Amino acid sequence: MAAARMPGGATRLTDLAEAGPLRLRLPRTAPGPLEAVLLNSAGGIACGDHFRVEADLAPGADLVLTSTAAEKIYRSDGPTTRLDVALTVADGAALAWLPQETILYDGVRLHRRLDAACAEGATLTVFEAMVFGRAARGEVLTHGAVRDDWRVTRGGRLVYADSFRLDGPLSDHLSRPALAGGARASATLLHLAPDAESRLDAVRDLIEAAGCPDLAVEAGASAWNGFLVLRLLARDIRGLRVAAIRILEGFRARPLPRVWQT
Repeated sequence: MAAARMPGGATRLTDLAEAGPLRLRLPRTAPGPLEAVLLNSAGGIACGDHFRVEADLAPGADLVLTSTAAEKIYRSDGPTTRLDVALTVADGAALAWLPQETILYDGVRLHRRLDAACAEGATLTVFEAMVFGRAARGEVLTHGAVRDDWRVTRGGRLVYADSFRLDGPLSDHLSRPALAGGARASATLLHLAPDAESRLDAVRDLIEAAGCPDLAVEAGASAWNGFLVLRLLARDIRGLRVAAIRILEGFRARPLPRVWQT
């Protein structure tokens, strides 16, 4: 998809291509950023599937891109599931990539990759959450493979690289104190903007105000080189979602898309 700022200041969709079960919906919203919602009509992603989402923002465009519900990644009998996101944000444009959480089933084999190409004056906010097993079923991930790669460039230069990889008995790995200390849900918030570093103290105040200890959520934030990163770890997704919503709404100074509330 491609979005541009129209005369009068509103952001409009200028190009859209859909394939397979992925569809894009544009609910009517109040004045502000254009809100686009991804819908996976298949209800989940099966082994060996390859999903790709691309968004290209022209100068001055303002877009929030989210998903209708949590994305389920089913077990695999061998092939690796691919989930790729490619974001391009021009000078003066702002993109918030805010999908709901990704739920991993036992036996999952997933490679997820996010690539973002940002201009010097672009603003990018990315939030991704991952849940290891279906909590309602008490699922333990006895085996699987997960790889998650993020690469962000600014002005054509690589400024952020993050890779996460687990292979084998996933729940056992996550129980290690040096890795996740028994957490079964994790999330990362990445914010790149000209003023990103100056917002670190405000984000740490939001973490405290969100009541993370009462929700059994561990959180920490750092800022350097023109971006800000927040990490969240929790025993289950319920506490993490509550903390994330409080932090994201405070950080962005506006409510999250309505689909997050349903």
